[in-house]
Amino acid sequence: MHFVIVPGINGSDENHWQSIWEGEWGQAASRIAPSSWDEPEVDDWCQALDRAVADATDVVLVAHSLGCITAIEWAARTRPAVLGMFLVAPPDTTRADFPAEASTFTALTPVPLDVPGLLVTSEDDPYCTTDAADQLAKAWRVDHLSAGRTGHINSTSDLGRWEFGRALLTAFTAGR
Repeated sequence: MHFVIVPGINGSDENHWQSIWEGEWGQAASRIAPSSWDEPEVDDWCQALDRAVADATDVVLVAHSLGCITAIEWAARTRPAVLGMFLVAPPDTTRADFPAEASTFTALTPVPLDVPGLLVTSEDDPYCTTDAADQLAKAWRVDHLSAGRTGHINSTSDLGRWEFGRALLTAFTAGR
């Protein structure tokens, strides 16, 4: 199995669970490389995801924040042959405070996912309410689990390796 890491705006720093997991997986993982982490553009990020999966087999996407929106849009465009998508803490792109630098993501319509997916969210995510997360899970037709009150499930949440998330990913990928 090969894990493709799809971070959100600004990438994931060394203290982010995505980076920690990527380091542990070594050659069994890769990360998208868009033109800009700070000024995300949906077409560029989808092309970066195309490149990241091009030579890999048995791929599972591990997406966080804006990376979730990227993964869903990429899947809608390409109908990929990936084993599944582990989607963590997507932002609500309809919020008034959604980052202006990511405006190309605001016009996207959530569509059903054609591959297995698991959405993991937080009850106190500052970028996505529980109701908005429920709506995304329903629109994407993916299972939805709460990680409790863990903020945006990022470095600021101080989760380290995020054992709970790793256990969820292990259960999600079992038998794939």
